[in-house]
This record gives sequence, structure tokens and C-alpha cells, in this order.
Amino acid sequence: MSAAAAASQSAGTAGRPARRFLYIADPMCSWCWGFAPVIGRIAADYGAQAPVRLIAGGLRIGTTEPMDQRAKDYVRHHWGQVQAMTGQPFDFAFFERRHFLYDTLPACRAAVAMRNLIPDHALEGFAAIQRAFYAENRDVTQIDVLADIAAAAGIDRETFLAVYGSDEVGESLAADLAAVKALDVSGFPALLIADEGGAALLTVGYRSFAALQPLIDRWLQGPQSA
Repeated sequence: MSAAAAASQSAGTAGRPARRFLYIADPMCSWCWGFAPVIGRIAADYGAQAPVRLIAGGLRIGTTEPMDQRAKDYVRHHWGQVQAMTGQPFDFAFFERRHFLYDTLPACRAAVAMRNLIPDHALEGFAAIQRAFYAENRDVTQIDVLADIAAAAGIDRETFLAVYGSDEVGESLAADLAAVKALDVSGFPALLIADEGGAALLTVGYRSFAALQPLIDRWLQGPQSA
């Protein structure tokens, strides 16, 4: 079995549909925020034929150095690019924060916890974390903020906190990161198409729905890989 096939199997095997999308993203990746309306449209239009499986990417897990001015300038530049290309809202007051630790581990754990708790609404939970960070300038590295986001999504706060801190979520996140490595994905967002034969990249980086639609249609209309 190829690494891609093994990774696509590891990304959720129980009751796995024959065809599915594997969506690799990080809640604190600005281009993933730009891609949020696109993946939402794909899930809405094609989810019945090929559900979307969210995989946490782990963009900056374990960061220990607070952002300095150079890092802020670099990130601000990307936010401006994403906003100009996609029209997604950003609150640039973020860059007034001092000593911000851009560690994506808490947000990734929260996304996995919400995926486990509300699997049919995993993308909505993921988008809620993104929106809080990018459009509302909320600090999604803080567990209390993440619990508030989960509660607003209809998840009992204490249940979320228990699941967030559980070994199960730690293991699920580790499996996600292993799948990302096995699929040899080095940029986010990444969208793959998968079937019983394995997985193939549809895009790494932002692409519009209009650009992806004919590729998806062709895949769904064609034969499945053996």
C-alpha cells in the first residue's frame, strides 16, 4: 500500500465512504481562512457524494518565541494578500498585541475536539475558530476563549473542556499530523480527493471554487480507482 493510501485510510476509517475529500488546514493559517467559503461551498454542493474529512495541519505547533516586529510584518503582509484575493474579513488590530505566542496547538486541539463532538458540523466548528481569530481578534491560543467558541456552537462547555484535554484528542491530533506527513503535504490549505485506491492532491494553497469545480465534477463522474 502506498503512503498516500495508508494516510487516507488513517484519516477516518470507520464507515468511510468510497469517495471523500481530505481537507488539511490549520485554524490559524490565513490562507485557510481565505479558503473557508470555498471548502464550505464544496461541502454543501458535493458532500452527499463525497463528504469532507477535516484534518488538522499543525502549522506552528510548539512555537515558543513571541512575535517580534519582523514576524508581525511578515504575517500582516500575508493577511493583506488573503483579504485582497478572497474578500475575507480581518481585524488588523491583532498586530497591536504584545508578546503574542503564535502557537497553533490549542486551536488545532479545539478543532479536533469539536470534530469528535460534532462530526457532522466539523467544518462549521473549524470556521468558528477561524472567524474568532481573524475577524474578531480573539485569542484562540487561550482555552477559555476556545471553550466560549465551542459553547456558541452548541457544545456543552464542560464537555468540550473534558474532551479538549483528553488523551483521545491528543491521539487524534497525532494521527492527523502523521497523515499530513504521509501524504507529503507541506502547505495549507490542501485539498485531496480520496477513494479506495488512495488519495491525490486537488490543490495546495488557495484556489477559487470556480477553478476547482470542473476538476471535482470530472473526478466524480469518472470511475473510482481500484
